[in-house]
Amino acid sequence: MAHRPVAAIAAVTLMFEAVGIALLNWILGLVVDRQQMSMGGLDTDAMSIGTWVGGGLFGLYLLVCGVVLLRTAVRDRAPGRLARILLVTCAVVHGLVGAFAVGLVGWPAFAFLMVVLGLIVLSLLGYEAERPAEAAGGGQDAPSPA
Repeated sequence: MAHRPVAAIAAVTLMFEAVGIALLNWILGLVVDRQQMSMGGLDTDAMSIGTWVGGGLFGLYLLVCGVVLLRTAVRDRAPGRLARILLVTCAVVHGLVGAFAVGLVGWPAFAFLMVVLGLIVLSLLGYEAERPAEAAGGGQDAPSPA
């Protein structure tokens, strides 16, 4: 099965996405700061710093998810329980952001996010399919009582 290349492609895609999200939020923070924009009377500095911190944290989250998938691909073993939970939350976030992206950015952004969602889900399911076979037989047949 091709679960190792799928996990590696998903990892690289998430890492590029992490850099893109962090860069986008950095640029948005600069725009807010330089144009002295305010929303509802909020301080401009608070808005720009909030944008930078939020983008950095979201980028870091995506980077950690990418590292987990890369580690899974390199080891060619299913991720542990905590890593699996992290990847499931990443898949859910991609589904939600994809739903918002249709209206705000357009169909190409939605398509990209759904491809990443599919890669994450395929990585999770590809490694899950091996576990029952390994646990059931253990790789060796027991001698029959005669």
